[in-house]
Amino acid sequence: MSIHISAKQGEIADKILLPGDPLRAKVIAEHFLEDAVCFNEVRNMFGYTGTYKGHRVSVMGTGMGMPSISIYARELIVDYGVKKLIRVGTAGSIDPNVHVRELVLAQAAATNSNIIRNDFPEFDFPQIATFTLLDKAYHIAKKLNLTTHVGNVLSSDVFYSNMPERNLKLGELGVKAIEMEAAALYYLGAQHGVDTLAIMTISDSLVNPDEDTSAEERQNTFTDMMTVGLETLIADC
Repeated sequence: MSIHISAKQGEIADKILLPGDPLRAKVIAEHFLEDAVCFNEVRNMFGYTGTYKGHRVSVMGTGMGMPSISIYARELIVDYGVKKLIRVGTAGSIDPNVHVRELVLAQAAATNSNIIRNDFPEFDFPQIATFTLLDKAYHIAKKLNLTTHVGNVLSSDVFYSNMPERNLKLGELGVKAIEMEAAALYYLGAQHGVDTLAIMTISDSLVNPDEDTSAEERQNTFTDMMTVGLETLIADC
């Protein structure tokens, strides 16, 4: 077992969905996986392994923010040999054409975090998705007739911004949404040579606030991204 994950070797599949909310991991395991077994309860960061359409798949919460996902994703990659990691979470739209309950596939993730800058202060190191996963997810979503946007997102260290107008300015430059984890996941993918992708459901909007959803909806619904994520994980297996 690793420091923060109590699973034994072999209990975690080589492909995994990573919701931020550990209760969303439980929902995914109960509604999408067959014969799901819990492999982690440390800090109530629930993780499960089961099968989806005959393929062995895991799901585990990562918590909120880049420091948290960096801990869990690194241990999954380094200590448990996970090769495909797909974040399924929520994001806030900063594009007036991107609406609540629609999907965003993060082709790239800008960030205001110093996690990457601490390693490469002289570069703006680009955080990008694995194209094969991105391409598969896009075509799967379109086949399911889901409204899906592909583009840049902002991975922010700040949830309650004191200068929200800066975020809205990014929307004018084509950034689709704000979330808090994708850049760190993509950086770990680049470091360790594994496949990573972030699929987000828009849960609220900085430009259309009347569309916002409740905490219960965010935890228990938004199943489209779960389906796209699982189908992407098992594609071409």
